[in-house]
Amino acid sequence: MKSTTLLGKLYLIPTTMGECDPMDVLPQTIKRCVDLIDYYVVENDKTARKSIKLTNPEKKQSELKLFILNKHTETKEHQEFIKPLLEGKDMGLMSEAGCPGVADPGAVIVKLAHEKGIQVVPLVGPSSILLAMMASGMNGQSFTFHGYLPIEKDEKKASFKSLERISFEKNQSQIFIETPYRNNKLLEDLIQTLHPETHLCIATDITLPTEYIKTKKISEWKKETIDLHKRPTIFIIHKM
Repeated sequence: MKSTTLLGKLYLIPTTMGECDPMDVLPQTIKRCVDLIDYYVVENDKTARKSIKLTNPEKKQSELKLFILNKHTETKEHQEFIKPLLEGKDMGLMSEAGCPGVADPGAVIVKLAHEKGIQVVPLVGPSSILLAMMASGMNGQSFTFHGYLPIEKDEKKASFKSLERISFEKNQSQIFIETPYRNNKLLEDLIQTLHPETHLCIATDITLPTEYIKTKKISEWKKETIDLHKRPTIFIIHKM
């Protein structure tokens, strides 16, 4: 006989992008979901519990059941993670910062949920990529996010020139990120490699009290000094 168990829903729950009051950047919808959901797929146990506690201090931590998804998680574990959904329990998917599933390992759980016929419910919250694009003054009609660029020096500089060329030919803004402790070196390489007339947007600490977002030509950035070390940053280039 076919099982009549209803499937749970997978809620994609955004988090803050640093130390700030969650209610300054998250809608009440997030708090209501956290109130009701006990099962979560998260990147880090400690930071997820802290995020949940800040969002809802009354939530009993002992009732939380967290599944850890990171670069060390084996593919075979993914099926185990979604068992509560298959048993009819709602689950939350949380990123370490910002929106889950975007530049985030949680996308594999979302894909699996679709394969199993589980409803996926994205909730509104801060996305550093989108917020940086909004604030950049660049082409919001056509842009591409590339994630991390190559680390090796020659490959990295070749990728800069390639993205610059694509930007000019397609009138398309090019977005990328770097490991925060390498930000200053990346900025140095960008300034040395790109055309003086190419525009560069630097968007760092988005939504935090130390937020800094500026768009200038490379020739103008050469006159600026900014410390991006260990500060989450989005870089956008556009050659017009």
